[in-house]
Amino acid sequence: MLADLEELVTCESFSTDHASVTRSAEVVGALGKRLLGTEPETVVIDGVTHLRWAFGTPRVLLLGHHDTVWPIGSLRTHPWSVADGIARGPGVLDMKAGLVQMFHALASLPSMDGVHVLVTGDEEVGSPTSRKLIEEAARACRAALVLEAAADEKGALKTARKGTSRYEVVVHGHAAHAGLEPHRGVNAAVEAAHQLLAVAGIGAAMGAVGAAHPVLGVSTVTPTLLSAGSTRNTVPARARVAVDVRVPSVDAQEWIDELMHALAARVPGARLEILGGAQRPPMDPVSSTDLFALASRIATGLDQEPLRAAAVGGASDANYTAAAGCPTLDGLGAVGGGAHADTEHVEVSRIVPRARLLAQLIEKTRRWPDRRSPA
Repeated sequence: MLADLEELVTCESFSTDHASVTRSAEVVGALGKRLLGTEPETVVIDGVTHLRWAFGTPRVLLLGHHDTVWPIGSLRTHPWSVADGIARGPGVLDMKAGLVQMFHALASLPSMDGVHVLVTGDEEVGSPTSRKLIEEAARACRAALVLEAAADEKGALKTARKGTSRYEVVVHGHAAHAGLEPHRGVNAAVEAAHQLLAVAGIGAAMGAVGAAHPVLGVSTVTPTLLSAGSTRNTVPARARVAVDVRVPSVDAQEWIDELMHALAARVPGARLEILGGAQRPPMDPVSSTDLFALASRIATGLDQEPLRAAAVGGASDANYTAAAGCPTLDGLGAVGGGAHADTEHVEVSRIVPRARLLAQLIEKTRRWPDRRSPA
């Protein structure tokens, strides 16, 4: 398994570099063919390469991704290594170790009938080209098992996730010479400063309301990227403020959308354009209840430590499968820490036990007579 993991990690696959994602898909596809005994179906949408395997009538969906957030060349500064029981390298935790565990778990089964495997190539950028594939697969299956990394270094499974929205507040002003006639300009940078504070105010208000609201819960509204202007001696004609939103409910997502579109310009002559909106819907904890209970029973039978559940702020493709009405359990991948950071790592000793847990979970869920009948 470590040799397979090294092969995946050392094939870089930065989400926005479609050529690297294509190369990665070839490596993942070859690994899958060796362990599963069959070639994948390769699906290319808008230049992004996804992989599918289907065995009989689909009943359980195994979902993962092979793209990473690490730019090409990251291996030079974050090389693959295994030392003191820790594996490191770009994307090792998120989520190439999860893919290795998935393939080996499947290879250990007496039959893969009823299993549908989907490995996407754009999860880290919001799954714009794979969302339809994910939702179609989820609607056809009785359960979705998602191979994202565990919620923490103790191995907690992810039973709920916040939904996400992304916005860009575009400010349209009017350029003028900053020294000769600044009064003739409409300063988009100044207007952007007003909007930055207004967006932060929405976040503060949602936090205060969510702390006591039983439905909305705590939402976050965070200004992130900020840009303005073209040259040092020109009144800025354009400015942009990017906004990241995380919500525990659809109600909160819709409310924040209304507040974002209600933003109004403060500087005379400035005009606002609000781009973006809801991206991933929240993953309701109800969607994971039966699967988590089943996984807990399996862990006990394997003499593994009791499983823990965790609700997390980050989103994944599990949000899509749950919203499609498919019971979903996430965080079944590797145990480690530091995803997307210099400290990204996987605990080697946990790889095989997690694969064994997954194998039995697949075996049980593929036998479910319907979505309401846990084994």
